[in-house]
Amino acid sequence: MTNTHPLRIGVFGIGLAAYWPQFSGLETKLTAYLDTVSKRLGHFHTELVNIGLVDTPEKAMEAGHTFRRADVDIIFLYVTTYALSATVLPVVQRAKVPVIILNLTPAAAIDYAHFTNLKNITDMTGEWLTFCSACPVPEIANVFKRAGIRFYQVTGILEEDDECWKEIGEWVEAASVANIMAHNRLGALGHYYSGMLDIYTDFTLQLSTFGGHIEILEVDELSEIKNSVTAHEIKSRVTEFRNVFEITPDCEEGEINRAAKTAVALDKLVARYRLGSMAYYYKGSGNPENEDTMSSVILGTSLLTARHIPVAGEFEIKNAQAMKIMDSFGAGGSFSEYYAIDFTDDVVLLGHDGPGHTTISNGKTIVRPLRVYHGKVGKGLSVEMSVKYGPITCLSVVETRDGKLFLLYAEGESVPGPILQIGNTNSRYRFPIGARRFVNDWSAKGPAHHSAIGVGHIGTKITRLGALLNLEVVKIC
Repeated sequence: MTNTHPLRIGVFGIGLAAYWPQFSGLETKLTAYLDTVSKRLGHFHTELVNIGLVDTPEKAMEAGHTFRRADVDIIFLYVTTYALSATVLPVVQRAKVPVIILNLTPAAAIDYAHFTNLKNITDMTGEWLTFCSACPVPEIANVFKRAGIRFYQVTGILEEDDECWKEIGEWVEAASVANIMAHNRLGALGHYYSGMLDIYTDFTLQLSTFGGHIEILEVDELSEIKNSVTAHEIKSRVTEFRNVFEITPDCEEGEINRAAKTAVALDKLVARYRLGSMAYYYKGSGNPENEDTMSSVILGTSLLTARHIPVAGEFEIKNAQAMKIMDSFGAGGSFSEYYAIDFTDDVVLLGHDGPGHTTISNGKTIVRPLRVYHGKVGKGLSVEMSVKYGPITCLSVVETRDGKLFLLYAEGESVPGPILQIGNTNSRYRFPIGARRFVNDWSAKGPAHHSAIGVGHIGTKITRLGALLNLEVVKIC
């Protein structure tokens, strides 16, 4: 699915018009600093709306209209020097989007020797004013708090401050993910797994929290599409299977063709509804055509997941959302649940049947035939993979008793060792608080039994996403 409304970033600086006639060159110097900020932001994202230096309440009012007309998703406010809060409030009040205050000084410290050698106090004051970006930040924060405006701060140095710009980059990335979620179309194919009470969710709550759209889909439609798939399309998809997967010799050619036919149909269904993610489950019992369809989806849904259209089994809408978040951060996001605890090695085994995120697989994903899908109807091909060894993040979208959502995450490591070769995704994970405490602490927060596992430690990015979405974020480790 192509997002026709990509992230758009608003940028502006603030100053005080009364200073310009008093201190020669000050406005020019501060404008140059703002240009530096804009260029650096442009390295993270190209869709920028830079309205320049706002230095009067009148300009602030017009700036708010400009940002609103431009449909910006987030604003970076660069504090160049002291400025009145009245030059800020009208901008963000009208724009109505999250604000990141950039309190960036032009150098690590004032050059005191140069400062004291200036010819007069006026020049000294002008030099000081280029360094006093921190001065109005409490004033701005006070007004934002009283006005009910959400804001966040980055404090650092304009250039040669990797930590500062890493933080800014993460805000941009989190805003991009929030934008993806706001425009995502999630397909809900089939129905819930009967009795799995923890995964049931309020669709309206999901949409009011993340945005987007949930399209309720019929398995009958997928079966109908499958009937129109051509022999050429099947052959082409089998070739793709053999390139992407390691297919074991005991996989029958008929089963491979059956999976290929359904995979083509899935692609057409996704294209028809412009889906960016999906959750599915369907018994199919009593209807041989639908049972045939739903028992042959795993390879196709794995390919979709690898193409940034993550698919969660068991109709787990909440985990489809978590997987989409992880994938949008570039971390993957494989469907997982507890498989076992290895107390000897102090690791937790997590995995799941159904689709896997093949792009974060530790080696080529294996395809095996299963004579039975445990707990489900039918038989067919399934995928087996482990997540790449190294840092990982585990994420769950949790629904609470009082009808709210929050994000729950933990950072750990995918480690080598024996896994269960049963045609499922499964990996060994070590957490810094140990397996026993991790399982207790994670479960105590009340998530559903599914989670999304992605590569890398991205907890700070998830925290920033939560801030932009006004969601609580809970870290386990």
